[in-house]
Amino acid sequence: MTAGRTKQFGAGGPLVYCLALVVVALTLGPVLYGALGGFRSNEQLASDPAGLPDPWVFDNYTDVVTNADFWRYALNSTVIALITTFVAVLAGVMAAYPLARYRFRMREPLFMVFVLGLLFPAAVAIIPLFILITHDLHMANSWWGVALPQAAFALPMTVVILRPFLMAMPQELEEAALIDGASRIGIFWRLALPLSMPALVTVGVLAFVASWNAYLLPLLLLQDDMRTLPLGVADYSTEHSADTAGVLAFTTIAMIPALVLFLAMQRRIVGGLQGAVKG
Repeated sequence: MTAGRTKQFGAGGPLVYCLALVVVALTLGPVLYGALGGFRSNEQLASDPAGLPDPWVFDNYTDVVTNADFWRYALNSTVIALITTFVAVLAGVMAAYPLARYRFRMREPLFMVFVLGLLFPAAVAIIPLFILITHDLHMANSWWGVALPQAAFALPMTVVILRPFLMAMPQELEEAALIDGASRIGIFWRLALPLSMPALVTVGVLAFVASWNAYLLPLLLLQDDMRTLPLGVADYSTEHSADTAGVLAFTTIAMIPALVLFLAMQRRIVGGLQGAVKG
C-alpha cells in the first residue's frame, strides 16, 4: 500500500503536493485577481471585491493600450532594464572571472565582499544615492542615473552565481588555449563566456526583472515623461478619487513583458542556478 502511494504521488508524498498547491495558489491568486479585476468596473469592485466580472468591461484595458503615456513609460522601463542588465552582466562576469580562475592573496575576502553585498538592501543607501546622482553626477531624471545604481545592486548576485560556473571550467581547456597562442583576454571572450552562457542568461533575466519592477529609486530620480511603468500607476489616482479598475488593468499589462521573459527563460534560469549550486 505504501509503495503504491509513493508511486502515485512521487517521492515527495501527498503532503508535499498539498504544500505546493498552497504556494501556487498564494502566488497566482493576486495575479489572477488583478487580471480579472481589470475587466470589472469600479462599481463592481466596490460592491463585490471578490466577485467575477459581470458584465465584462474591456474599456479599462483598451484605455491603457491606447494611452500614449503608457507606451512612453514602457519605453523608459525597457531602456533602463536593458542598460541595467548589460552593465550588471558585463561587470559581473569581468569581476567573477579573476575570482574564479586566478589565485591571489585576497581572493576569498574579496569574494566575501560580494557575498555580503547580498545583505545590503537598496533602501539603506537610497539617500546617499540620491545626493550622489543628483548633486555630484548630475544624472537625475535620466536613464543612466537609475540604471547604474540598479546594476551596482545587481552585481553581488551576478558574481555569486557566475563564479561557480567559471570555476568549473576544465583547466585543460585553458592550458590548451594558452598552448595554441591564445591570450588571457582571448580565453575570457572565446572560452569562458560561451561556457558560462547558462549562468549569464540567469543573471541577465534576474537583473532585467528586478529593474523592471523597481519602484523606490525611480520614484526619487525620475519625473514627468521619464517615469517608468511602476510610477505610471499614479496617473490613475488623484487627491479625491482612484480608478482601481484602471490600476489593475495597467499593472496587469505592465507585468506581461517580465512574465513572458521569465517563462521563456525558465529552463535556462533553473539550469543556471543548479550549476551555481553544484559549483
